[in-house]
Formats: sequence, C-alpha cells, structure tokens
Amino acid sequence: MERRTFMRATLVGTGAAAFTGTLWQRAALAAPAQNAPSPYGALQAADANGIQLPPGFTSQVVARSGQTVTGTSYTWHSAPDGGACFADGTGWIYVSNAEVSASSGGGASMIRFNSSGAVTGASRILSGTDRNCAGGKTPWNTWLSCEETDTGRVWETYPFGGTAVARPAMGRFNHEAAAADPVRRVIYLTEDKSDGCFYRFVPTTWGDLSSGTLQVLRAGTATSGTFTWANVPDPDGSPTATRNQVSGVKRFNGGEGCHYAGDTVWFTTKGDNRVWQVNLAAGTYELAYDDSLVSPGSPPLTGVDNITGASSGDLYVAEDGGNMEICMITPDDKISVFLRITGQSSSEIAGPAFNPAGNRLYFSSQRGTSGSSSNGITYCVTGPFRT
Repeated sequence: MERRTFMRATLVGTGAAAFTGTLWQRAALAAPAQNAPSPYGALQAADANGIQLPPGFTSQVVARSGQTVTGTSYTWHSAPDGGACFADGTGWIYVSNAEVSASSGGGASMIRFNSSGAVTGASRILSGTDRNCAGGKTPWNTWLSCEETDTGRVWETYPFGGTAVARPAMGRFNHEAAAADPVRRVIYLTEDKSDGCFYRFVPTTWGDLSSGTLQVLRAGTATSGTFTWANVPDPDGSPTATRNQVSGVKRFNGGEGCHYAGDTVWFTTKGDNRVWQVNLAAGTYELAYDDSLVSPGSPPLTGVDNITGASSGDLYVAEDGGNMEICMITPDDKISVFLRITGQSSSEIAGPAFNPAGNRLYFSSQRGTSGSSSNGITYCVTGPFRT
C-alpha cells in the first residue's frame, strides 16, 4: 500500500496546537508494524521498582493508591487509569482517572510538579462518577474524563481549577478515550464494546463542548478502506444505544486508547489486539498493528490498551495484561518493547503520558503487585527519549 509523508505532532501549550513532530516517510510495505530491535537497545534487568528498562533510563514511584502523595496531604486514588500531562508555566501537571465506582472514589486526580520534576501538590478534580477509564486532553487545557458504563458520560474537568461539568452532547455510551483534533475542530471518541463504534463530536463552537453534533464512522467490513461520518440521531442513547442507531457503521472490537497527531488519529481495540490508523486528510483507514500479522517471531504487543505519542512520532502502547509492557511503534512501522513491569501479572498498565519536555513518561500499574484496585502504583520513567 502506498504511504504518504506526514507530520506527527502532539498537542501542547495553552490552547494552540504546536506541531513539533518530524517529517517521516512511511515505508511502502511496512504497515501493519513488524518486529524489530528497539531503537533504545535491549531491556536491562529489573530495577528496584521491578521495571525492566533500556540503558540510560530510570524509574521512580510517584504515588500509591491509598497512600499520601509524597510532599502533600492528598491520598492517591484507587485503580489509576487514563492520564495526561499539562504544562503550567513553570512545571507540569499529571492527571489520572480512577476506574472504580462512584461509591469507591470514582473520578480523577492531579499531581503538580515543579520544573525539576519534584511534587509540589496534589488534589481531586472530579468526584462521584463511575468507572472513569481513559479520556483525553483538550487544546484549552481541560481533561475529558470518560465513564466506561453503558450510560457513561464525558466529564470536562479543570486541572488548573474549576468545577467539573458533564458534557451529555458528546453522547451517553460505554466511553473509553478521547482525542482532540484542532484542525477539524472535533473530538474523537472510542467505545469499549465488542461491537462498538468510533465517533467524533463536532462542537457548535470550538472550545465549548456544551453543544454540538455526535457522529459515527461508517465504512465497510475490511481492515482498510474509505470512510464517512454520519450523525447520531439520539446521543442520549436511550432506548436505542448510539452504536445501533445508524446503518452501515463500522464495528470495532473493544475500543480503547486514542491519540491524534498531524492529520492522523490512532486508536486501539483490545478484543483483537489491533491499532487502527485513520488518515483524516485522505479519508482512509488501515491497520497500524495487528498481533496476528506480526513477523518474524511472536507479537510483542497483546492486551492492547492506552496509547500516546512522542514528538518524534513514536507511538507508545500500554498493555492490559499481556507481559505488562509498554511497546513502541516507530514512524517506519517497527514495533518493539520499551519497558516491562515484573511481578504484577494481575494488573494492567494505564495512563501513559509525556511531560511537556518529552523526557519523562508517566504511567500507572492499575492494580499493582496484589492485583487489587486499592494497590495501584503510578510511576515516572526518565531518560533520553527520542525527539
């Protein structure tokens, strides 16, 4: 399949899209991604935190569920899930969801760091919600926290201060992740159902999610082709679920993470261990990764879940189960293991997000060493990431 040259970029700053990626020419026959040695080198022995990393990288524990965040009086939430980083002028903020019921502390929290990466504060930014799984960052520096229930809502939260607000116009369904596209001025949304759909929300006014149009992707049954968008008649999803209101929709098996950069949106499906690539300018979609099509050897990435990207164009995909790894897919469609958490086989990795400088990667082990949501661990890995 002929590939196009494009720029991958990340959303940074306080309301503008900063295109900081590097131009890459996708290999003509490389997609879906194939096995290759890591550009960082082989994993080393597990460190004191039980994490195997490439040479030159180090890990630290940032927070533990049920324990006070070091340097603050705030107790970290259970089952840390989706996350994102926000620049705050001098340092940054890391936001993390809590994938538990409202009665068990569902919602989202934040940790603030100074320019050297030391914790300076932590607090709750959303409470009383259910199974806040993943979500997404907006260009105007809010966090969209998504409820993973059949009547789940998107909550717009304010890491810099403010009261969280439900955004029902974005649809009520089994929400998973969100990704903002500042070019088309839309928000992409995944649905965690075995017969789920891929959506976009078109706000009436960009920067205001209180009203707009929910649309669903329509396409054939193949793993590549062209697509169109169709309006969802009833975003409330009752009595007919949003995924069943429009004919000709494309079904995706368990939508998970979502990431936008440079006229492309990637999203993952855990039911079939795939990473999908939607080429927005061309109006086409295809597979960026499929564990059944990897060679040579065994597929490194299974339990496909949250996804994020670096300014280099590298994609980082976390595993829900698998070998408890974060794998990376390079712009030339090569896949390798970036890190592995040992001794936590009953957990999942969630919430990968880079700080604004791109030299720290935050993520969580949702259930830690015990396999219980009350024992989640949030980490930071520092090192010479590619830029």
